[in-house]
Amino acid sequence: MTDHLQGSRRNFLKTAGIAAASLSLADLPGILIQARPTGKPNIIYIMADDLGYGELSCYGQTKYQTPNIDRLAREGMKFTQHYAGVSLCAPSRSSLMTGLHTGHTRIRNNFTAEGGRGALQPGDLTVAEVLKRAGYATGIVGKWGLGDTGTTGAPNKKGFSFWYGFTDQSLAHNQYPPKLWRNDEEIVIEGNQGAAKGQYAHDLFTKEAHDFIRRSKHQPFFLYLAYTLPHSQLEVPEDSLREFRGKFPRSKPVEGSFTEIQNPNETFAAMVTRLDRDVGRLVVLLKELKLEEQTLVIFTTDNGAHNVKGKDPRFFNSSGGLRGIKRDLYEGGIRVPFIARWPGKIKSGSISNHVSAFWDFLPTVAELAGAQVPKRIDGISYLPALLGKRQPEHKFLYFELEINTVGSQAMRFGDWKAVRHSKYGPIELYNLKQDIGEQNDLAIQRPEVVKQIEAHLKTSRVDSTQFPLWPQGKSKKDNSSRTPTARWQARTTNKLKV
Repeated sequence: MTDHLQGSRRNFLKTAGIAAASLSLADLPGILIQARPTGKPNIIYIMADDLGYGELSCYGQTKYQTPNIDRLAREGMKFTQHYAGVSLCAPSRSSLMTGLHTGHTRIRNNFTAEGGRGALQPGDLTVAEVLKRAGYATGIVGKWGLGDTGTTGAPNKKGFSFWYGFTDQSLAHNQYPPKLWRNDEEIVIEGNQGAAKGQYAHDLFTKEAHDFIRRSKHQPFFLYLAYTLPHSQLEVPEDSLREFRGKFPRSKPVEGSFTEIQNPNETFAAMVTRLDRDVGRLVVLLKELKLEEQTLVIFTTDNGAHNVKGKDPRFFNSSGGLRGIKRDLYEGGIRVPFIARWPGKIKSGSISNHVSAFWDFLPTVAELAGAQVPKRIDGISYLPALLGKRQPEHKFLYFELEINTVGSQAMRFGDWKAVRHSKYGPIELYNLKQDIGEQNDLAIQRPEVVKQIEAHLKTSRVDSTQFPLWPQGKSKKDNSSRTPTARWQARTTNKLKV
């Protein structure tokens, strides 16, 4: 860069009063940019919505194929024991962003106790804030769910320089939304007013993600691509549905359906394959921009499979032999697909059995960016596992969630898995190495293990007044019969083939 340009750039920064260390060059299109710095990879984190552990063909799905995501696994690393933050979208995403499990993170449910929305606060450090301070362009496209526009939890206030999508998880049910947000501006989606369905949200997200990558290619960037497929509003354009018309038997809407869908299983398969198609297109874009070897791409999902609007998890073996679905703390609700690809760094075709979770993402990317890993978080960097090196292990993983006045806790402790429904309910104990389907409760046979886990359950959390685990007046009643899995078992045997 010439002396004249260097001086102009210094004058601009001085006039604007912006520290160079925190400047996002992606927001300054008129400035001549030097070659990107070396050593800091781009990071793209692709989050599917309500995709079960068995709903990718590389994880055993046979009703349809996901060749592009499968290719990520062939060219990278597939994790077999990765866990979402919990089995519901907002708290799971809060865990991802803050590096804290659901006994510590601020957002622990989709709604506050008063019926309003939860929002991250200024003191809640996020992945995006860590990376922005390290010189990254930061963008989120898709579903946020951790604070509406105008609150302290809005994406632009939590480290994201660019934001496009849904702030609210309930609005994200609509695949043809009348409006979305771009930063602080409400964008009316032409063609989607009233009953009209002109522009598919997923397609808009894909375009915005590509545009962000193109704008940011000259500096390290972090893109959180939080797609809303295959979320519970089962809708998809005809060009994806055509392949599956008449292919599957019809299923009836099940409990919890919002509306009746004429061809739910066909629509669901088409939604997943459209998601897969656009994961492939993103990789093609990286290749076109010569960014493949500089970019870590991660693919995962926010929780287990859903069963609403007629989509049948039994038909698709959606949990891949695991017990439970979305909202459960059994494995089917919280164990998720997780694939990482980084050519030249991650060994192709590798498989990791490392037990990891969403709250490990923050320390991982901090290490990648050369940033200081924040103190008092629950995560452990899984970068060593990605690079084939010796990996530190968690002593345990902790989960909690309150659904319909039923507070549940779960813990992964070595090969042991514990689940408890209600404050005074019994602890169920399973050996996942021998019983991945969590069918044989060993609590009576192994009281010494139960005692250790019970101690951890008491000390692994702090109370939240906004999201109480034990709602007042309900804590002494064993509500285990009201849990999502109990209701699911009432409709089916829930003994999916392992």
